[in-house]
Amino acid sequence: MELAPDDVEWVTCDSPVNIALIKYWGKRDEKLILPLNSSVSVTLNQEEVWEQSMKNARLQSVISQIKRLCRKRKIDGDQPNEKLQWKLHICSENNFPTAAGLASSAAGYACLVYALSKLYGVEGDISKIARLGSGSACRSIHGGFVIWNKGDAEDGEDSSTEQIAPETHWPELRVLILVVSDQTKHTASTVGMQTSVETSDLLHQRLQGVPKRIERIKKAILRKDFHSFAEITMKDSNQLHAVCLDTYPPISYLTDTSHHIMQLVHAINQDNSSNMVAYSFDAGPNAFLFMQEKDVPTVLDILHYFYPSSDPHFIRGIHVPGKHDTHVDYTAFSDIKVIPRALKFIIHTKPGPGPSVQESDNGLLTKDGLPK
Repeated sequence: MELAPDDVEWVTCDSPVNIALIKYWGKRDEKLILPLNSSVSVTLNQEEVWEQSMKNARLQSVISQIKRLCRKRKIDGDQPNEKLQWKLHICSENNFPTAAGLASSAAGYACLVYALSKLYGVEGDISKIARLGSGSACRSIHGGFVIWNKGDAEDGEDSSTEQIAPETHWPELRVLILVVSDQTKHTASTVGMQTSVETSDLLHQRLQGVPKRIERIKKAILRKDFHSFAEITMKDSNQLHAVCLDTYPPISYLTDTSHHIMQLVHAINQDNSSNMVAYSFDAGPNAFLFMQEKDVPTVLDILHYFYPSSDPHFIRGIHVPGKHDTHVDYTAFSDIKVIPRALKFIIHTKPGPGPSVQESDNGLLTKDGLPK
């Protein structure tokens, strides 16, 4: 039977990626997606939607939990929601490489849960439901700077997120995402975490220092202390990948280009006699570089020099004026090689808000209002 447009209701949302400053690596409960340690992230002003098979177990878990909350409203006195009997058609687009260490699943599940909550009229803390799809998705429910508290309860009810500061708190902060590879990573994060929990001694030593590190970076964020923010962020990223190498068999998400970026960042900071740039790598080779807005032209000039590209769309995102006089002295970088075409492209962004409902259907519906 063909449905008339009035028989269909659609909700279109977009959702941002987030990058962890203090990483979460390893779970104490695989089914409930409960982490071994708390984590801190910044939500980025870069939209992404995601696609997945309806048969996926985590997807089904997310949908069932949203419907459970919808039914609970009826029990508490609200009118029954007839939409619970409707069939769902989930249509999505993704403008980031999927499974390449760029937080695609986090943005995707946050977007899905937010859209379902709007469709079914579910209110309250939905981050716990997003967590069931992808652990880090719970952080993308909020904008700005976010902490995911690991919690201690066996049922996971106290494993939730809260905002440390909104995206407007640090307007000068900028992020350059250096896309080294858009290929699917060789070891999925879920598999990597499980193996690390089982085999890495360093992972369990790391857990002891995370709470203190979280308190330090929270203070740096609230004070907008970039030098401390940068040091803490880079050290935590380094430790995550040290854990991966300590895993047996070892896991190596970073490539030669990733290590080259790290070397370049430290050279920039040494030449500046202070931290001008900070790097962070999730489970993939792609770099997230943090800096102040005033330093973006200088850093971009340096990146253009060491990673030359003829692509006219090499720099994407927030516009940076093409002509600027940065006076970079490259004699200070004499030990670093120039690597043409090492980067696919760079995205210039900043801290941003959480998911939002879009008035447009983004071309996902037919002219009659039906899913394509």
